[in-house]
Amino acid sequence: PPRLREPGRTCPQRAAGRQGDCGAGAMSDSKAWQTAKPFVNGGVAASIGITVMNPVDVVKTRLQIAGGGSPLGMARSMVEQQGVSSFYVGLTAQYLRAWTYQTARLGAYRSLTSAMQTEPGVNPPLWKKAGAGLTAGAIGAVIGTPAELAIIRMQADTALPQAERRGYKNVGDALLRVVRSEGASALLTGTGPTILRAMALNCGALASYDQTKEIIDDMLGQPGSKLGVAGASMISGLFGAVFSLPFDYVKMQIQRMKPDANGALPYEGAMDCVRKTVAEHGPGRFYAGFPTYAMRISPMITLTWLILESIQSAEAKRGW
Repeated sequence: PPRLREPGRTCPQRAAGRQGDCGAGAMSDSKAWQTAKPFVNGGVAASIGITVMNPVDVVKTRLQIAGGGSPLGMARSMVEQQGVSSFYVGLTAQYLRAWTYQTARLGAYRSLTSAMQTEPGVNPPLWKKAGAGLTAGAIGAVIGTPAELAIIRMQADTALPQAERRGYKNVGDALLRVVRSEGASALLTGTGPTILRAMALNCGALASYDQTKEIIDDMLGQPGSKLGVAGASMISGLFGAVFSLPFDYVKMQIQRMKPDANGALPYEGAMDCVRKTVAEHGPGRFYAGFPTYAMRISPMITLTWLILESIQSAEAKRGW
């Protein structure tokens, strides 16, 4: 008669007392998957989050172009003039950004903090988390700058008079037309401000999330508590908004520049933009549209963390 396999041989996880289905063994033991997992999870979480938050991001950009104003008033004006679809301008570029910048920053941060652990389960101190956030932000920004440029160009285009609009069809069309008209190097326009913005955002958001979550979990005596995830996500979003908006403003101004009739650009670079902004409008201009920016970035960060934690929890249950 045919020999029956022993239970432990057919399901290594259960024989070892681990949770998860038998088919997850190859996945959980794969070094390639364990290396790629934080990057894949980050990309999926960011893609879902930006699908929800893109309308707020478009309103934020329009307010920065206008130099401030009422978010509700701007939204009403957009609907009246261009319809509801105007809230989803640049969505294809947002997806590209999710799978470049967001994937890189979230994956790099988790990989760096894991490597910084002196032993499994012992989290690194705050200053090391901040350093990991700065590094992850810089890595993500370099990879994601073309997508950032496309987002700004596509969103700002709808604010121009009809005769001056470029009418980008999608992110591919935007990037291709930038290369044709301005050269391939134009795809890296605003790289400096983008890197600084990403470093500030990630230092504030990533490090504060982990640290706050640890504090709440310790107070409750429940590692991985839902309250810890929710509370840390909201605080992370606020820190990220406060740290990054001035850099976001400069980045946006640089990336939306158009030459005048004489071929001259309004700013020579990031520092020139800072000097002229302070001279003409005062330092408060760097926080133009802060309520809308906070309404966009804080919920986006919060939502991304909640989605990411849900993905990781589901993977853990399946033994991935």
